[in-house]
Amino acid sequence: MLASLEMKILIIGGGGREHALAWKLRQSALVEHVWAAPGSEGIAQDAECVAANLSDVNALAEIAGRLKPDLTIVGPEQPLVLGIADEFSKRGLPIIGPSRDAAQLEGSKVFAKEFMRRHGIPTASTYGIFDAAVDAYTSLCEVDWPVVVKADGLCGGKGVLVTSSPDEATAFIERLMEAKEFGDAGRCVIVEEGLSGPEISYMVLTDGEKFVPLAASRDYKRAFDGDAGPNTGGMGAISSDDLISAEVEKIIQEKVVRPTIEGMARDGMKYKGFLYFGLMMTGNGPKVLEFNCRLGDPETEALVMRMDFDLAEALHSATTGNLDDAVISWKPKASVCIVLAAEGYPVKPKVGAKITGLDRVNGCAVFHAGTRKELGIYYVRSGRVLTLAAAGESLSDARAKVYDAARQISFEGMHYRKDIGKGAEGAARG
Repeated sequence: MLASLEMKILIIGGGGREHALAWKLRQSALVEHVWAAPGSEGIAQDAECVAANLSDVNALAEIAGRLKPDLTIVGPEQPLVLGIADEFSKRGLPIIGPSRDAAQLEGSKVFAKEFMRRHGIPTASTYGIFDAAVDAYTSLCEVDWPVVVKADGLCGGKGVLVTSSPDEATAFIERLMEAKEFGDAGRCVIVEEGLSGPEISYMVLTDGEKFVPLAASRDYKRAFDGDAGPNTGGMGAISSDDLISAEVEKIIQEKVVRPTIEGMARDGMKYKGFLYFGLMMTGNGPKVLEFNCRLGDPETEALVMRMDFDLAEALHSATTGNLDDAVISWKPKASVCIVLAAEGYPVKPKVGAKITGLDRVNGCAVFHAGTRKELGIYYVRSGRVLTLAAAGESLSDARAKVYDAARQISFEGMHYRKDIGKGAEGAARG
């Protein structure tokens, strides 16, 4: 324990994940002060918020230069892909986050697919990578269904379609490549085989050589119960020791995690921070669906409820290259989080609705993802509004807590999935 350390920490971002990080870091005896840039009125409960533009890495570095934090943690993907870690390192500012080159693992699906092929990391086979819509359309005549269509760039979790419908795949390609719904992110698409099996979110903290694993989790991406509706940024998540066995976790580390970290080192890419593996647990073992170069959202909100260690101390160990000294332990139970979303999310969220009932919530944490506050009242500011998270003796116990809390809260058009974690209890899977 670094008893003499008094850390000042800057969190980049303003969503539910960043609120969860601020909430957890405030519990550390090692932390003297927490800032969030830009944060939000909700995050202001747990951190001092500083106005910031997430797309301006130079301005973010100026903020850090002025505040002089002992460590900066980057929540969202955009600043990482834009090279915030490189800019901070150039200025001698300590930061948890990969270099711009390494962040391409998340910023470009094509880059990630070629990286995995180069380093023998198991993933879905591809039918093709296309930069012309007509070629992508034509490829659909020669595939086995279901298929996955992926935009190359960042689309806020909405750039992937899994479908068995040629019409649906064609319409999605048209949205990406011709209507340019996501701008340049859809300039190029990948069409690949659809895999089957349970999905797992597996994250590690690495200094570029060593790594420590976080507890396994699972997120729920579709908007509605039964995995129906469009993809979202995430409608909830669970974490439990039952999700994967120790044997399967060893396979993940040896076949996926180590080759990825060693591959980046061989390719000359600097990586210090969190690395997220979205995995499909197929009959032929784990296969990578996607990389994220930061903590997942909403998985983070579930994981902080199970953390039985000092997060600030672990981050300090990663920053200083002393991960061998990091003590990472987890409450051997379960946690669940659910997202309360705005009317119309994820297609066209309706903002401005008044939120009531927050003062009636007991037994779970409330993380603000998309709210604003005016004269003491919270209002809906964006699509994912609030994340409710709780730990329990079991998934059923944790589910009961978050769904009871959800019934206390109300705003016009509010919707959330009722099946997060349902049926997930039982023997370890994989």
